[in-house]
Amino acid sequence: MATDLVTFKLDEKFLQEVDAVVGRSGFSSRTDFIRAALRDKVDEVKFKEIYERLGKLKGASKKKTTDEEIHRVREKALQNLIKKNGWD
Repeated sequence: MATDLVTFKLDEKFLQEVDAVVGRSGFSSRTDFIRAALRDKVDEVKFKEIYERLGKLKGASKKKTTDEEIHRVREKALQNLIKKNGWD
């Protein structure tokens, strides 16, 4: 997989905090920690967007849906997202 170099600046005090977390959490480097943090944030935003879209669909149908059916569909959708994105 090809990668691009991304450069950015961090305040020295914050970078020290990052280094401390990297040391405590078992990441092998700042880079690994930052990659994981970015992946987590991207997944969080995607999940939030999907959840908001699902929320907008509530009430859009003429068919009356029970709370149990809604719960079952949400669980199935979540499991599909987890499987599709490799989230564990």
